[in-house]
Amino acid sequence: MSLQPAGIQSDPHSAPPFTAPSRRLQPVTAAPAARRRPKIAYAALAVGGAIAIGIAQMTLSLASTQDAFVLAQLNSQQQELTLQKHALSDEIVGLSSPQALASRADAMGLVVAGAASYLRISDGKVLGSGDGADWMSTVHPNGANVVGNSLLTPPPVADAEPTTPADSTAQPGATPPPPPTVTDGLPSPTTR
Repeated sequence: MSLQPAGIQSDPHSAPPFTAPSRRLQPVTAAPAARRRPKIAYAALAVGGAIAIGIAQMTLSLASTQDAFVLAQLNSQQQELTLQKHALSDEIVGLSSPQALASRADAMGLVVAGAASYLRISDGKVLGSGDGADWMSTVHPNGANVVGNSLLTPPPVADAEPTTPADSTAQPGATPPPPPTVTDGLPSPTTR
């Protein structure tokens, strides 16, 4: 198959060859243009801009570092306040416990009432025993068989200074003994 029609045949040798026009090289006769001096103002502007960018970066870096320290301090304060909040809520739970209520009632001289009595309003009749409570309480919140409430006992107060030094053999002003010298190399365990 051919792209040309069947009746037309072309001879590749009959067309004249294509030749590029020849160029002549000529020496440059004009003197080179004088070089212009760079302007100092542009150079000063570029250097000043670079210095301003450097100062801005250092300022932002210092500000972010300072913010990190402030954030760490605020986080530690928040943690301390959270611990105080939990301690206070534990104290509230302890003080509102039934054992604490019974202890305060016993300290004020209150006693547990006996059988319940009711007043019927329609006729004013008292239903039940109608007797008052005797002065002997049936609840003893501070008795011998009562399990203590750990939320009611205050935590022990830590001393400002320990009464005995941590190392009772150490003398004040004495230097500790030097470590033993190693003569046979570093000690190592024997495996076999």
